[in-house]
Amino acid sequence: MSHTLARPGGQDITIIGAGIIGLCSAIELLQKGFQVTIVDKAEPGQGASYGNAGIISPWSIVPQSLPGLWRKVPNWLLDPLGPVAVSPRYLPRMAYWGARFLLQGRHTQVEKNSQAMASLISNCIPLYQQLLADTGAQDLLRDSYYVHAYRNEKDADLNSLDYQIRIKNGADIQRYNGQQLRQLEPALSTDFAAAIVIKGQARLTNPGRLGQVLANKVQLLGGKLIQSQVSSVRPNVSGGWDCLYDGKSHPSSQLLVAAGAWSSDLLRPLGIKVLMENERGYHLSYPDVDMQLNNSIMDADMKFVASQMEDGLRIAGTAEFDDKNAPPNPQRIAGLATLANKMFPELGQSNFQSWVGVRSSLPDSLPCLGKVKGMPGLHVAFGHSHYGMMMAPQSAKLIAQLITHEIDQELLKDFRINRF
Repeated sequence: MSHTLARPGGQDITIIGAGIIGLCSAIELLQKGFQVTIVDKAEPGQGASYGNAGIISPWSIVPQSLPGLWRKVPNWLLDPLGPVAVSPRYLPRMAYWGARFLLQGRHTQVEKNSQAMASLISNCIPLYQQLLADTGAQDLLRDSYYVHAYRNEKDADLNSLDYQIRIKNGADIQRYNGQQLRQLEPALSTDFAAAIVIKGQARLTNPGRLGQVLANKVQLLGGKLIQSQVSSVRPNVSGGWDCLYDGKSHPSSQLLVAAGAWSSDLLRPLGIKVLMENERGYHLSYPDVDMQLNNSIMDADMKFVASQMEDGLRIAGTAEFDDKNAPPNPQRIAGLATLANKMFPELGQSNFQSWVGVRSSLPDSLPCLGKVKGMPGLHVAFGHSHYGMMMAPQSAKLIAQLITHEIDQELLKDFRINRF
């Protein structure tokens, strides 16, 4: 990258973060003629993006906070196998975020948040097809259903709010009884009595390889990838921004912070506070299991997902609120393995490998996307929670259009960084 003095609004940009959001943003900007440098401490696409369950669904438009959720949370927290855990040392920090999260569960707010989610997710399948079209890796994206499996058949209710939101937006959804479910997914435990099956979806067979493919595309388009720890960012006295890594200050006209859970650490010294928490997710990979799944399956009671990957069966899920640098919690890993065995009896004592990563989550299930007021040339794209893989292509298109003045910030008002 040139070390001449950068000017605000120039055609060069540094992107901090080589996850799926940063990679997709880089491709969009490169195609618009920008000089792009991506900096990340990890290899491209191998952080939170790597651990994804692989679901690519235009119907994942239901926010995490829903009416009545507050009644379920205490039992979830008390259940060692439950879908949510909070480290005791983290509880004081979580209190305010948790209160704002529950407030987002009001009906009017759910509707508003769902519409905003849909604006980022509804065209995710064709956008991924475009991204992969010239890479030779089109096999990464497969047609799929999303099967929500229930043990109590009464819980498989198409009239519930989350399914009604999807149906009103045009989703093709059907209810399956136990017999239909077993014909669809023979490996699933007979404990499951019914399912809601969401059609017209896709799944990724290797999110980590997707990261590598998109990183290669960035480089083919002329972008630079630098593996280094960014220590800080600051405005350049002559305009633009300085990014400090490798012991040096690297200037660029514009800066995009897309560093997931680490984004708030970079922004805090600039006086920018974000109501975002670290939501750690786990996955287990079973490489030696012959069992095959035909679709992505969620245990709708315990809120985790099973998907068939290139490297074996993946069981992904749980939300654990803790410091992002805390070591993996062996209890959460053991609990997820127990749940996996209940879901698929064939697993038995099969060997598995565990992984943990950190999502960046705001109370409304929406990301921070757009300009930072009062700081020319500084842009953000992070906080995509559970939906980053699905939201990435459209988030990237919007941020690139904003940077090139094709759209106005008002279009992204639902995603402003200071909304809380």
